[in-house]
Amino acid sequence: MAFDTNVSRRAVREGAGIDNGLPLRLAETEGGLMYRFVRALARGLVFAVLFGSVSSAALAEMVLNKGNGDDPKTFDPQRIGVLAEAAVTADLFEGLMAYGADGTPVPGMAESWTVADDGLTYIFRLRADGKWSDGTPVTAADVVFGWQRLVDPETASPYATYLDGVVNARDIRTGAKPPTDLGAQAIDAITLKVRLVAPAPYFVTSLTHPATSAVSRASVKRFGADAFKPGNLVSNGAYMLAEAAPRDHVKLTRNPHFHDAASIRIDTVMIYPTEDADAELRRFRAGGLDVTYDLPGQQVEALRQANPGQIHITPYLGTYYYAYNLTHEPWRSSRELREALSLAIDRDLLVTRVTRGRELPAYSFVPRGTLNFPSWQPDAARLTQAQRDAKAKELFAKAGYGPDRPLKLELFYNVSENHERMARAIAEMWQKKLGVVVEFRTQEWGPFRATFDGRRFSDIARNGWIGDYNDAYSFLQLGTGGSPPLNGTGYANPKYRSLIARTATETDPARRGQLLQQAERIMIDDLPIIPIYHYASRHAVSPAVKGWVDNVQDFHLVRWLSIER
Repeated sequence: MAFDTNVSRRAVREGAGIDNGLPLRLAETEGGLMYRFVRALARGLVFAVLFGSVSSAALAEMVLNKGNGDDPKTFDPQRIGVLAEAAVTADLFEGLMAYGADGTPVPGMAESWTVADDGLTYIFRLRADGKWSDGTPVTAADVVFGWQRLVDPETASPYATYLDGVVNARDIRTGAKPPTDLGAQAIDAITLKVRLVAPAPYFVTSLTHPATSAVSRASVKRFGADAFKPGNLVSNGAYMLAEAAPRDHVKLTRNPHFHDAASIRIDTVMIYPTEDADAELRRFRAGGLDVTYDLPGQQVEALRQANPGQIHITPYLGTYYYAYNLTHEPWRSSRELREALSLAIDRDLLVTRVTRGRELPAYSFVPRGTLNFPSWQPDAARLTQAQRDAKAKELFAKAGYGPDRPLKLELFYNVSENHERMARAIAEMWQKKLGVVVEFRTQEWGPFRATFDGRRFSDIARNGWIGDYNDAYSFLQLGTGGSPPLNGTGYANPKYRSLIARTATETDPARRGQLLQQAERIMIDDLPIIPIYHYASRHAVSPAVKGWVDNVQDFHLVRWLSIER
């Protein structure tokens, strides 16, 4: 399951190809020297004050104030479920891999790794200097412990399916086997062995996900359910949790035991949850925030014109779509009907008049710009909207619907002003062009998710998918014919599944990308879903923030940033 943008908004290389070259190392070294110099000055504060040799600016604490959308409900990496929680957890915890400044994976806890010839066994060697924030060593057993918690049914993790590729993970999360049977083993203190069910070329890059972070066994044993609260939480990332006031703020402070602590510039991170994007923007304009979590879509164009250097809008690795319930009629049997409804949606009008956030109209599922995936467009994308409308009416009639037999359907979405506007705009298009009668059904997010995953909606439901890693498989796994939550439509095509299976053993990135594209072509032609638009990330970033790099993953770890006020 990927982060869904209802509750919040969200280039990887294969493991051996990660760039960890000289320019980055030089930058880190220079940063480390500067930081140690400033700290040395701080230790000599009394001398400096007496002789007036150091300015107050040189000794000032470096603080970053950032928005965070929703209020984090947990800081437990294995229990996070929305982007607002992942964004904080990624600064607190570090997995085997981490996000680089540009969103690409870089080695985290893992110093190196090897892969067996059959692609089923991985050996990770951890950093010998890896420590928890309490000064104790981070071990391979801590990684195993975190992964076992992730798949353990008692944890009830929203990301329990994330490690399904690891031996016994599926049986563990369904209660058939104990967590100790997971195919992850600590060979010694810094060596981890992982066994997969089938080859997965994306496996290493997927380990940037915060849910795969290690967890301190000693801390959980000592504090139990309170292990992830301020004052108790032991982390291994660049920052520690100092305060967490619900609906007010979260405060992070530098972790002196982080393996790259010398390069960290920002001392304190103040995180302010603000679900109202307009209120967050006002706070930014008043100087209370250095970075916003989002921007009001309706104001994006005006903001870009007024403050071009501060507004960052970037294609985002995610797709907003409508899903058919293919276990119900008439959707199961009538491809013509499914195509007619898709063609009648004017996507260009939706992104320019309804969302207005510079999203991109979508006719395929995998976002453009996904690594090692050849871009393509279905035939429908090359038609004018007038041509699409004409074809929609023809197919609608062919499916047996018209003035004498109007189609009635239920459109299901979770409670949200944005989803409401989208649903009503699309319903109006269907009604005017095809005479469709639409009834709306809504639920709050939790019940909605359960209803969608269980395929208990009648006709069509809205959904959104954010790639957990920059690989087409992160999207196309949804159509492999498995059980919910990875296949809420009930789509099953043996040829599609066969192509996806072949990508697991294809080691050539170009050839693998072609296989994935072939699979998506089949899926889009089968129409289990209606892609509507590809997301865009939107931030206001103060000129004082240095090191910010726009990226399709939209992850910006504070460890790569600095402030120059």
